[in-house]
Amino acid sequence: MDYPSFLLCLVIAWAAIYLLPFAKKGNEPNQRKQPPGPSGLPIFGNLFSLGTMPHISLMELANKYGPLMMLQLGQVPTVIVTSADVAKEALQKNDVSFSSRHVVDAVRALNHHENSIAWLPAGSQWRKLRKVCNSLVFSASRLDGSQSLRRNKINDLLSYVKKSSKDGVAVDIGQAAFTTSLNLLSNTFFSVDLGDPNSEFAHDLRETIRSLLEEVGKPNFADYFPILQKIDPQSIRRRTSVFSGKVIGIFKIMIDQRLQGHRPANSINGNDVLDALLAINHEKDKEIETSEIPYLLLDLFAAGTDTTSSTLEWAMAELLHNPEKLKKAQIELQEIIGEGNPVEESDISRLPYLQAVIKETLRLHPPVPLLLPKRADTDVKLNGFTVPKNAQVLINVWAISRDPTLWENPTSFEPEKFMGSEIDVKGRNFELIPFGAGRRICPGLPLAVRMIPLMLGSLIHGFDWQLEDGVSPEKMDMEEKFGITLEKARRLRAIPICV
Repeated sequence: MDYPSFLLCLVIAWAAIYLLPFAKKGNEPNQRKQPPGPSGLPIFGNLFSLGTMPHISLMELANKYGPLMMLQLGQVPTVIVTSADVAKEALQKNDVSFSSRHVVDAVRALNHHENSIAWLPAGSQWRKLRKVCNSLVFSASRLDGSQSLRRNKINDLLSYVKKSSKDGVAVDIGQAAFTTSLNLLSNTFFSVDLGDPNSEFAHDLRETIRSLLEEVGKPNFADYFPILQKIDPQSIRRRTSVFSGKVIGIFKIMIDQRLQGHRPANSINGNDVLDALLAINHEKDKEIETSEIPYLLLDLFAAGTDTTSSTLEWAMAELLHNPEKLKKAQIELQEIIGEGNPVEESDISRLPYLQAVIKETLRLHPPVPLLLPKRADTDVKLNGFTVPKNAQVLINVWAISRDPTLWENPTSFEPEKFMGSEIDVKGRNFELIPFGAGRRICPGLPLAVRMIPLMLGSLIHGFDWQLEDGVSPEKMDMEEKFGITLEKARRLRAIPICV
């Protein structure tokens, strides 16, 4: 028997056992109060309605069934939120009820979900990890104190781009941004660079992290039919274990070296985050165990490198695709910063069009198109309907940020939408929540809003850009690749020209 037939038989066998209770459940009186949605197939429900681009398929279904709809994905009742108003009601008014995660099977690899700030329920352990992040990694004082480090990493990036310009070779924009973000984080945590734009290590690490996030974002039968988790039929958890293990192994080596007293040359004792984490570990009331640190680092490095590099790549792609917008941003930089002067963090507030470019990029290409799945801890009244306890809840931020009732020309790249607007990405304006909102908002947001404009402004102020192989702006490939993060399907390669 071939593999697909075996899997189908397995699911049908499971359904034969559980179909009767499933049918009875559908007749419960509470069902009438639940959100509307399409009818589904026996056993599979609406599973095959997701397609290869679920964020788009779900938006199209919402156009028919409304901003709050319910699907049956295999055995899992799933509620989809597709409007800013309902997202606000869920993430602000009912934040406590939706603060837990619906854990996907892939992140059970190496028991990551039991140690992960991204996937833990909002209990005491999660609060401790969140406190560690807020106080040691992303606090205003920590970020203010590390401005010179970010400046140094940007200088490294510009040196690499300048050399590429001199040699007349194209830059892989996403890879260059990834390496910059990687070195920023690795210096913040370990006082060392983990990557070089030309190194195989940085390339392999990016591929490993991207592969990890791709596995986590894949449709997985084990998520929709929990009985299949025991056998991992698509081997997704097995592959995730391999990718996670490679990254965690790197962090464990660095932690062990620090515990043995080995430090990077020229580093100052007590000056990086790893020192601070290990110091906490030795306190009487421990907020984090040594064994938990590699899992926290995996979360922060995966999110901090991939989402930042993806956003930078999309921003550059949109500017190259729309040359008049690029020119407008460059004129602003020249007028405010001055020719030949570096872009500093303190300049960002004086560059409204550059900020608008980034907001518009995040609107069209939110790093996580469907926010990490939430779980309803109780029955919750939402938009006049009942979201049942234990239902999976997905917020389609990709669809919200393209809602034609909120945005004029919603599919066009027009940074002018944000000129003179008070809308920001910090979770207060629910028409634009690329980093989420409420208590589960992305902890790395304070770093992202500093690093992305600094990188983008530096790249377009110091250089003009020409697409590789003479591709014209109007013929650029702007297709998306869906996963837990929304990547550009074809990597952006462009030749820098010194100005």
